[in-house]
Amino acid sequence: MPPSDATPRADSTHPTTQTHPTALALALEAHRANRLDEAGTLYRAALASVPDHPDALHYYGVLLYQRGDHCAAATLLDRSLTLDPSNAECWSNRGLVAAASDQHELSLHCYRNALRLKPAFADAHNNLAVALQSQGALDEAVDHYRRALAIDPSLVDAHVNLGSALGKLGRHDDAYAHYEIALSLDPRSAQAHFNAGNARQARGDFAAAADHFRQAVAAAPTFADAYVNLGTALGKLGEYPEAERHYRQAVALNGNATNLVCLGASLGAQGRHDEEEPFYRAALALEPDQPDAHQNLAWLYLKRGDYLRGWAEYAKRWRASDYEAIAVEGIAEWRGEPIDGKRILLVREQGFGDQFQFLRYAQVLAGRGATVDVCTRAPLLELAQRVPGVRRAWTGTPGGDYDFWVSLMSVPACIGTDLHTIPATVPYLFADPLKAAHWRTRLRDTVGAQPKVGLVWAGSPTFGNDRYRSMPLAALAPLCELTGVAWLNLQKGVAREQLAVLPDAIRPIDFTAELNDFADTAALIDNLDLVITVDTAVAHLTGAMGKPVWVMLPANSDWRWLEHRSDSPWYPTARLFRQTMLGDWAPVVERMRDALVSGE
Repeated sequence: MPPSDATPRADSTHPTTQTHPTALALALEAHRANRLDEAGTLYRAALASVPDHPDALHYYGVLLYQRGDHCAAATLLDRSLTLDPSNAECWSNRGLVAAASDQHELSLHCYRNALRLKPAFADAHNNLAVALQSQGALDEAVDHYRRALAIDPSLVDAHVNLGSALGKLGRHDDAYAHYEIALSLDPRSAQAHFNAGNARQARGDFAAAADHFRQAVAAAPTFADAYVNLGTALGKLGEYPEAERHYRQAVALNGNATNLVCLGASLGAQGRHDEEEPFYRAALALEPDQPDAHQNLAWLYLKRGDYLRGWAEYAKRWRASDYEAIAVEGIAEWRGEPIDGKRILLVREQGFGDQFQFLRYAQVLAGRGATVDVCTRAPLLELAQRVPGVRRAWTGTPGGDYDFWVSLMSVPACIGTDLHTIPATVPYLFADPLKAAHWRTRLRDTVGAQPKVGLVWAGSPTFGNDRYRSMPLAALAPLCELTGVAWLNLQKGVAREQLAVLPDAIRPIDFTAELNDFADTAALIDNLDLVITVDTAVAHLTGAMGKPVWVMLPANSDWRWLEHRSDSPWYPTARLFRQTMLGDWAPVVERMRDALVSGE
């Protein structure tokens, strides 16, 4: 998502003197009317008549700045300031030219000179704030934006810029309030709508964000970044075809690497995998280290089962900020060196399901002679401690006395895993025997000897593809209507409230109030005959425990389930039921119902 940048203001063409040649008066009139070619001709005529006229030099310099000729603009403005060093407006405009030429200290000097001469100069306060913001001095920038608005509350740019600085400070609601003021002053401000969309998106209100981005592109049809962010907001809402349309418009306006990746990803999200790869390749041709292109290519190759190329691309997925957030200071990252006799720390990287899937590699590394510890998240801690090959599992900030650290999801690339060498021995996650015994007794007393089947129909709503990987519980009603089966709810979170939509007679039994972490969930699963779940952490937990699991997959399923298969090389006890049309779960549920009835 491109940032909501602050915008400097060039001062209006109001000369400091009232006596000037007719050519200059006409030049100023044409300049104010944005007839820049005509204004340029007239400024040159005025300077031919009076070469050292400070106003003609000043405003012709402004015109050249607006045209992008910063070197010539600087020369003219410097001459004007030599003739009239008391002109605050000229100092402010000279600061704009310096900033445009990456002369940051000079720009600050110029703005401060303007304010020394004219303290109640709103545009100079705004421009100084923009310069400060560009150098990361956000608090000082906020102060000068507020000073500008105290002088002139109607400055739309200052409201937008103040919102931008507040957004960078994480104060998204305060930022949005200033965008609303800006829009009350100028309802068609494309930049205000763009920034407001970013503020709403940062708070997870993607529908409101999309509305602002739509208004931004309506006001400025060539605003490429607004099309990109509109596509992103729509993607978060699962509106992939519409997101694709806006990404295509962004690429047509600006075919940079980021926009190409976004377009490719929107195609992949629709399950159109044969179409997405060329866009990642085009992005990498422009920007060889583009991390999102490498990551999306990795997912595409891994989904196809091309693990050799997939892991190689996946190793290039890091942005500097992401890598710094996970890297363990003072310890070397393991990249496949011999580890016999070495101490290695496995570090969590992504979601719970990812950690469940890749904890299997602890045993592989221990088999190579390493002492293996795992730094994981608290809800997984008890299960991780019992994984074969793990000496110690702990939670907190990764660090300690180790020879190497490695992200769990980087291990397959380091050891060269392919489809035929996946360490697929299960179980490698184990329930606590005492907890499992408790549930064995509890279930026997509750449902007797009936087959016991657990249900999960939704994952985390913050997951990018959650609209399509999750489903409503009501869609599973044809299963729950089957008699002779004890249905048990394993669903946690907000989606659990959907239990109320089913009649009492077919509502799954719900013990989830007693499941405080994944160790408790594993103990219950250990006593079930089958788990039916969407693609979420419970699918990986059940498969890693070696228990039968049926996984319901959307048409745009995740890479780890490969393509077109009904089995999984990662989980021998898994059976996959795939959509043929994105969003249509009815045929999936019907096939599972038939399989249960026939005992397949």
